[in-house]
Amino acid sequence: MWQSIQQKFTEKIIPRRAELFGVKNTMATPRLTKVVLNARIKRGGKADEEVVVNTLEKITGQKAVITKAKKSISNFKIREGQAVGVKVTLRGARLNHFLDKFINVVLPRVRDFSGLSPAALDNAGNATFGITEHLVFPEVGSDDMSKTHGLQICISTTAKNNKDALTLLKELGFPFKASLEKKEKKKKIKKYKSKDK
Repeated sequence: MWQSIQQKFTEKIIPRRAELFGVKNTMATPRLTKVVLNARIKRGGKADEEVVVNTLEKITGQKAVITKAKKSISNFKIREGQAVGVKVTLRGARLNHFLDKFINVVLPRVRDFSGLSPAALDNAGNATFGITEHLVFPEVGSDDMSKTHGLQICISTTAKNNKDALTLLKELGFPFKASLEKKEKKKKIKKYKSKDK
């Protein structure tokens, strides 16, 4: 039976908080706080800016904010005040709805997808994933293939370290790749089995 992220959190994670995170208080249980979607605006001018803004607004159902350069950088041909990106911040019900769609609809549509990398976590309990083509989102029509762009998804949690953040995200249904240690163990087991034969 399919469960939403919110159901998984309340029914599976909170009752097992002591086992998973070593905390007794419900409020001390690591939880999701926000999701930020970022997309870069190419130097193609106003048309590209409109495409990226429209895409993020369709994907999230929320108004996008244009981010501007704080200072000029001549090597990158960036002027102060120039639009360089677009972002949307999701919290609450929209956050849960977006992540349900991301896990169950978007990731299975990514070509050659073999799992999310645990290296995407920083030491503050946050995770950042990149999508190379926005066309994997069902809301976006594939009318103009020439204007495809990538986007970055930053998930913020209240976890204090990578271990708790990874446990939280795995319990919520994020499909992570097997860690390097597990892969090494599997390789060693295969080698021993082949020697026995």
